[in-house]
Parts: sequence; structure tokens; C-alpha cells
Amino acid sequence: MDVRWEEAGWERLTGRAGRRRLPVWDCTVGLVVGDESVLLIDPGSSVREGSQVRAEAERLAGRRVTHIAFTHGHFDHVLGGAAFAGAEVYGAVGLDSLLEGHGRGRDELRADAVRHGLAPAEAAEAADLLVVPRHLVSGEWTLELGGVQVLLANVGPGHTRHDLAVFVPGSREVVFCGDLVEESGDPSAGPDAVPRQWPAALDRLLSLGGDDALYVPGHGAVVPAAFVRAQRDTLATRFGVSEA
Repeated sequence: MDVRWEEAGWERLTGRAGRRRLPVWDCTVGLVVGDESVLLIDPGSSVREGSQVRAEAERLAGRRVTHIAFTHGHFDHVLGGAAFAGAEVYGAVGLDSLLEGHGRGRDELRADAVRHGLAPAEAAEAADLLVVPRHLVSGEWTLELGGVQVLLANVGPGHTRHDLAVFVPGSREVVFCGDLVEESGDPSAGPDAVPRQWPAALDRLLSLGGDDALYVPGHGAVVPAAFVRAQRDTLATRFGVSEA
């Protein structure tokens, strides 16, 4: 563990990648540091939290955050995006329309955040300033950050209709899974989930990541492939999905 990262409350996973588990909702923020550019995955639940994450990430990286990836569109994963002015923002195809939604997307995000305990004023501010992805991933998209190529993969639907995973090569591949995988609680299947396709999304995740990768859930501790495989089987049983 790099002491600088540890002292800042971050967990360094490889030479290029690390993450932080944010308080309250235990949401994971990921960081990938290239020689020229820096990618941040899921920037937190409010502008205040996003600003804190940005300050910490840029101190650790030694340069500004240039790219943001949203793993999906839930409030705790997107509402901090407004703190990253000037960053290029990526998401699964269709996420832009969902978040814009003629105002409905913002209203639903704000209401969901308040329902989960975010202060109404903070929720309103973040919804008003909501950043919508302009780079939309329909299959796979390679980002060149300088010295490291990161793969963004639209592996859903599953947890939502717009699930994006981030694959980072290194001494061990690191896979940021979003809420397709959860370790600190049972996977959450809300009204926007696509339960019968969720096991197949995890099959795609495992196929791209492989058996030796470090899998980073949207909530909880880093897990091995065996955990993801077991969660896939549990979800298949829970949702009555038979093997092909």
C-alpha cells in the first residue's frame, strides 16, 4: 500500500489504479492515473462530496481529472459530477437521455437522493448542475490516458439499463463493476433493473476480466472472480434465469 494513498483514505490497487469507499452509502470512487490524463469513476453523491473527491484525486495523481466515467445513473454515482468542470464524461448509450429526461431525470434523481438521506438543498443543487455524459459507449471504448489504455465496456443491462464497467490493465487487471456487483449487501434490484439479463451481464464482465482480475464492486470490498461467479449464480436463482 502506498502510504500517501492510505493516509488520504484511498486504497491503491495497482500502480495505476485505486479507489475510495465514500461514507454514508459506501459507494466506490475509482481513480486511474495515466502519464497524461486521469480518469475518475463515479464522482460521488453531491457537489460537496465531488469537490472533496476531486481535491483528493488530483493531489494523489499530481494532475487534474480529465475524464469521468459513470457506471450507471443512480444518484450516489452521478450527482458529484458537477464538481469536475472541463472533464470529458462517459456513460453507457442511453444514459444521457435518461438523465436529461425533459426534467424528469433530474427530478427523480433529486427525490431519490432525498429519500436516501441527502439534504434537500444539496440534492437540489446537484440535480440543477447535473452533468450528462456526452461520450456514449454502445459496445467497447478504449481510452488512452498515457502509459495505460483503459477499456470502457457496456456490459448491461442488469442492475440498470445503462451499466458500464471499466477495465484497467496492470500487474493484475482491475475491473470497476459499478452496482452490477455488490459486496457489502445483497445486489439491489430496483424498478430500473433488468433482472433476467443481469446474470448474462456478469458473464460478460467475467469474460472480459478473467479469473485473475481484482473486481471492485459499487459498494463493498474488492473481490475475486469466484465471488462474482457466485453472485451471478445467486442472481440467476433469485430471478429464475435458467442456463443457456
